[in-house]
Amino acid sequence: MNSGKGFKSGFVAVVGRPNVGKSTLINALIDDKIVIVSDKAQTTRNRIVCVYTDEKKQIVFMDTPGIHKPKHKLGEFMVDQAVDSLREVEAVLFVVAANEKRGPGDNFVIEQLRKVNVPVFLIVNKIDTMEKQDLLEAIVSYENSYPFEAVVPISAKEKDNIEEVVNLLERHLPEGPKYFPDDMITDQPERLIISDIVREKILLQTHDEIPHAIAVDVDEMKTRDDGTTYIRATIYVERDSQKGIIIGKQGAMLKLIGKQARADIERLLATKVFLDLWVKVKKDWRNKSGMLSELGYRN
Repeated sequence: MNSGKGFKSGFVAVVGRPNVGKSTLINALIDDKIVIVSDKAQTTRNRIVCVYTDEKKQIVFMDTPGIHKPKHKLGEFMVDQAVDSLREVEAVLFVVAANEKRGPGDNFVIEQLRKVNVPVFLIVNKIDTMEKQDLLEAIVSYENSYPFEAVVPISAKEKDNIEEVVNLLERHLPEGPKYFPDDMITDQPERLIISDIVREKILLQTHDEIPHAIAVDVDEMKTRDDGTTYIRATIYVERDSQKGIIIGKQGAMLKLIGKQARADIERLLATKVFLDLWVKVKKDWRNKSGMLSELGYRN
């Protein structure tokens, strides 16, 4: 692929309140699993760059933490990351859930969008859960609140109308260079992706028992003589009771989490993996700046 005359490129911020499907949308757009997906709100913590490249264009998507009222230092970090992503981009995708009424969280995001001088597209997700009339009412509610460049109803989960989002962005992006190599789909280090995969499996398996008081740090990663990749990771929780839940009876829960995470990691690395998981208690880690910095939550 050549990024000559006529080639378009640009950075696109994907914003919205927590749990509206931003990460699922980005995974559908780049047709790969890079961003952690869970039915829990606030699963994306770092601003993640994912790259879509074809013969005509390169779109650099910046997935952001859901914008919400922060309750601790980690929450403040997440909101700062989301708002910062609105600067120096060529376009913004504002993702909302069609099956939920516009609320204070959406209105807060809209207020941030008023400071933006680039095209903002309203992406109405989860249309597979809606009747047509209800969907139209939801769209009108948002259209009355902000002068969106365009509105695209989609189902990120079913990949409905995803191509229209890409085509729309291509029409609005300027001519520009190729910022990343053709085969690159994320700027995130492998260790960060691996830690997010493990965290996703914890959220999926523990449901409401473990909220967001978990973090995963990859302590060691090396290739063994037999070609397998050894990965040692620590799961941090805030209370002893949470540690017990993650380990489970006779270690069953931790074993299940490890099995599911290993399968995804092996697909990511294209090699056999030995995943060694440990669980440690770090009380109130989400309010400790030093701990947040250690775990990669840096501005």
